[in-house]
Amino acid sequence: MFTAFARAFKTPDLRKKLLFTLGIIVIYRLGAHVPAPGVDYAKVQQCIDQADSGGLLGLMQMFSGGALLQITIFALGIMPYITASIILQLLTVVIPRLEALKKEGQSGTAKITQYTRYLTVALAVLQGTGLVATARSGALFQNCSVGDQIVADKSIFTTMVMVVTMTAGTACVMWLGELITDRGIGNGMSILMFISIAATFPGALWAIKESGKLADGWIEFGTVILIGFVMVALVVFVEQAQRRIPVQYAKRMIGRRSYGGTSTYIPLKVNQAGVIPVIFASSLLFIPSLIVQFSNSTAGWATWIQDHFVTGDHPYYIAVYFVLIVFFAFFYVAISFNPDEVADNMKKYGGFIPGIRAGRPTAEYLSYVLNRITWPGSLYLGLIALVPTMALAGFGGANQNFPFGGTSILIIVGVGLETVKQIESQLQQRNYEGFLR
Repeated sequence: MFTAFARAFKTPDLRKKLLFTLGIIVIYRLGAHVPAPGVDYAKVQQCIDQADSGGLLGLMQMFSGGALLQITIFALGIMPYITASIILQLLTVVIPRLEALKKEGQSGTAKITQYTRYLTVALAVLQGTGLVATARSGALFQNCSVGDQIVADKSIFTTMVMVVTMTAGTACVMWLGELITDRGIGNGMSILMFISIAATFPGALWAIKESGKLADGWIEFGTVILIGFVMVALVVFVEQAQRRIPVQYAKRMIGRRSYGGTSTYIPLKVNQAGVIPVIFASSLLFIPSLIVQFSNSTAGWATWIQDHFVTGDHPYYIAVYFVLIVFFAFFYVAISFNPDEVADNMKKYGGFIPGIRAGRPTAEYLSYVLNRITWPGSLYLGLIALVPTMALAGFGGANQNFPFGGTSILIIVGVGLETVKQIESQLQQRNYEGFLR
């Protein structure tokens, strides 16, 4: 593998792409440490160790590479773009105009990408306003005595400047990701997401060591590392697993030439939904705690929600979280893979599954197979998201965004595998050995 890296850097054009990508990553990480105007950075550092970053806030903190709670110019990170992409993907199913654009090919995809950019900026304004308002009121660091002094100047002008700065930072992050896609090694947004999550690992792991009690924390530290390796191995195994549906194309004679007669397959991944169900479930479970936080109520229902759905280690929270992940896994697969459309395309180009009639029987067969493999995929997602929470509760608290937790491991491994495949394909085009050989 190290030899392959050396050969990659010996290839001039690939070396330029790798160095360009590394340069963009450095700029991205520098921006994640530049405070937004109007923020008292000393007081932020005083409060940040006491912050509770669970639920949706924890997701945003993770996707921003730790910049959210530090209220930097890249505080929102890539989260608005991820949210916009998910929303557009869901709307494609229900809005005929978007569905027609998707079928137009490259021109339609470019138009949807433009809509995603506009929606990203709008969401950045909304999320930036919420973050600034929360920081001004002191609700961002509720357990900190100086939490309401982070933004000293509470004037409208300062607030607008902070919101505009964070929105511009999100647009800049989106632009950096597109630069990596166009001039780097590809998958720009995914690589920035990878870097954001990986950047939080060293500090979180060292905090486990510092808070440990066995052999000065080294036993806890080693246990977490060991569990992390097991989790990575499990995720790699399942993420690479797929059911290949054989497809045969009939031979056709056009003039004196014969076309078709080839065989291929439809790859159906066990985890067809990826990390999206975990994000959906986390976002939905953040709503009860958000209601309690803004209601400031001492009623019985508020106390019940506070006791059962705010901390991640309660059995009710774990059960609902698991059920939501399974539900959203089936939901997302249902809207992202259309068996009827696949069957129609196969029939149009003379393709068929051996032993299955073309048309409606093919769609029913694909739907049957997809449901069968989605069950283990959804259960796997639920276990990956919950096992670290329960197993590592004694080391770092029950937080699903804990290092080597479900969301972070799924993204790290998925993006890592895809990036290695892309670099390997570029090496193979130049007659070099691939990374995986």
